[in-house]
Amino acid sequence: MSSTTSHRAWPSPNDLAVPLVAQLLQDAERLGVCWTRDERGTCIVDAGIDAPGSIAAGLLIGRICMGGLGEVSLVTDGRHGWANWLQVSSPQPVLACLGSQYAGWSLAASKEETGGKKFFALGSGPARALAAKEKLFDELAWRDAAGSGVLVLEVDRAPPRVVIDKVLRDTGLAPEALTIVLTPTSSRAGTTQVVARVLEVALHKAHELGIALDDIVDGTASAPLPSPTADGAQAMGRTNDAILYGGLVTLSVNGEVEAARSLAQRLPSGTSRDYGKPFADIFSAAGYDFYKIDPALFAPAAVVVQHLPSGRSFEAGRLDMPVLLQGWREAA
Repeated sequence: MSSTTSHRAWPSPNDLAVPLVAQLLQDAERLGVCWTRDERGTCIVDAGIDAPGSIAAGLLIGRICMGGLGEVSLVTDGRHGWANWLQVSSPQPVLACLGSQYAGWSLAASKEETGGKKFFALGSGPARALAAKEKLFDELAWRDAAGSGVLVLEVDRAPPRVVIDKVLRDTGLAPEALTIVLTPTSSRAGTTQVVARVLEVALHKAHELGIALDDIVDGTASAPLPSPTADGAQAMGRTNDAILYGGLVTLSVNGEVEAARSLAQRLPSGTSRDYGKPFADIFSAAGYDFYKIDPALFAPAAVVVQHLPSGRSFEAGRLDMPVLLQGWREAA
């Protein structure tokens, strides 16, 4: 029996992810993933390193990342001149996106600790809520206490034992109760699960803007799904651009009507001084230092904020598909 430790009546994202993880393992061959257990029993899922992965795997991993509290689907209607789009939604966006999906758990190991190459990853997914190592969980006044957990890492190699040891120690899980899913951004699954964060990016920026999280009660989003590329830097650029220039988010909120209007005005990526160029170029100009990029850039291109008490909706920003399409497609 699992539980949550909080004054909030929130479900356990780790418990809700259990059937999704089981589906990932059971359908591994169809989804193009493979999995093994290490010598202690921890399950390691390869969704794009040596295994081919797939868009279908990325959709399922996106749902796992949201702790079973969100839907992620593929739409192929050719809107805005691009074939594939992702649709994301959650009836509990704060828990699904910030309490689970957000990549906020820093996991690093030095060369000395690994016996070779240093390792760094930002952990995302439900297991974050078991460790609750981020300040965010103090603000949420909540943590999970499930008996199993799943963590997703955007990496191109398996984590060393010292990192797995840290995850087990901080989550309090038995080795056989932990699943780690590996999705390099350059893979089909990796590209898909990153773009599936379009709603989470909006929630994170809303939080950074000081919006009361309890006022955000529902969320939907869409973003174009770019073609994967073996070049890691290019893959990172494409997935960021998909959200910054092609992401559309709708948030349903309570609270004061002027706070809803202000959120719509301040949320879009177009409010950033760095807006307007492909992300790969912005990153290069910043000396490949994320901290030199204006944080306001990390947001969807367009937003609609629905103020539930008044029935009013506020719209801001716009999709900028030319920025995407100039680098995503070429004449045959």
